[in-house]
Amino acid sequence: MRIAIVGGGVAGSYLASLMANKHDIVIYERQSYEKFYTVCAWGTSLPELRKLSSKIGLNFDDYVLFAGKRMIVQLRDEELEIPLKGLCTFDKRRFVMDMHKGKEIIYGEAVRTAPTDKYDLVVDATGFSRSLLPRVGKDYFIPTLEYKVKYRNPPLDDFMVRPLPGLTGYLWYFPLDNGYAHVGAGDYYKQHVEYLNDFMRRHGGEVVMKIGRPVRISPPHLCQPIMQNNLVGVGESIGVVYPALGEGIIPGMHNAQLLASCIEEGRLQEYPSKVLKKFNVYEKVFQFIRKKIKGEFNLLRDFRLVLSAFLHMKLAEDRYGMVIRLKDWLRVVEG
Repeated sequence: MRIAIVGGGVAGSYLASLMANKHDIVIYERQSYEKFYTVCAWGTSLPELRKLSSKIGLNFDDYVLFAGKRMIVQLRDEELEIPLKGLCTFDKRRFVMDMHKGKEIIYGEAVRTAPTDKYDLVVDATGFSRSLLPRVGKDYFIPTLEYKVKYRNPPLDDFMVRPLPGLTGYLWYFPLDNGYAHVGAGDYYKQHVEYLNDFMRRHGGEVVMKIGRPVRISPPHLCQPIMQNNLVGVGESIGVVYPALGEGIIPGMHNAQLLASCIEEGRLQEYPSKVLKKFNVYEKVFQFIRKKIKGEFNLLRDFRLVLSAFLHMKLAEDRYGMVIRLKDWLRVVEG
């Protein structure tokens, strides 16, 4: 097949890498080669990325910047210490650029209309912008702002997150290497800049880069159509982001694997239903998050939703890179 992948981020690049030797693939990337930069906090699970990277001939350990031992969760009246099982930060830009190697990539090309007449298949991997598929009818997203900060004396020696009141978002501190860290915040009600700047006033540091972007938390069932004729979506463009964390690196790569297998098996028409099935738990987690954000959550009435999110993460601790304990989860939910 001749396939166009529009968007050279993690999901699109991983999809291209999985299929590179089997199809004629072109990647269109709106950023120029010189200015190409991957946004978001660069936090992921080392065990899971090792497995996913090995499928395309990359050794993920080569990209790791910092491997954590614990995560501090700052609640209103207490701090939780969560043991980690491989949560790390990594050189996301170099990782993606290495996936670009050996592929036909057109940089600096902002594709606004799907070139479905020129290709057998066009993949919308444009992330939040969802540039090619029809707009989402009822979209939910979290505005975020992240600073890359250089410290002489870093204020924290490991990962930290601070859930915002009502779980409308959270503040994060993710160590990198050589005294650098990513410090960011996202909030549904757009108070994230205030929380982020308050952290900076308290702890100082030199801001060397600022990145602002929204993160979609609408799950796939709200992001239909997932496929339209010979146009399909992958990753954040179709809501494959874990709503409780706003995390899309691993989900996007899992989604790319699913799309690649549907193509190879000649079952592309089954792709939308397979996406909804594979990421079905995201709908339940989203319902929980939406209730919290809207102030409609009741622990007794909605405990089933809380339990669904807990069990999903508990059964996949290595994938999330941390130890998941019900007592911690309930404290976060109630705090």
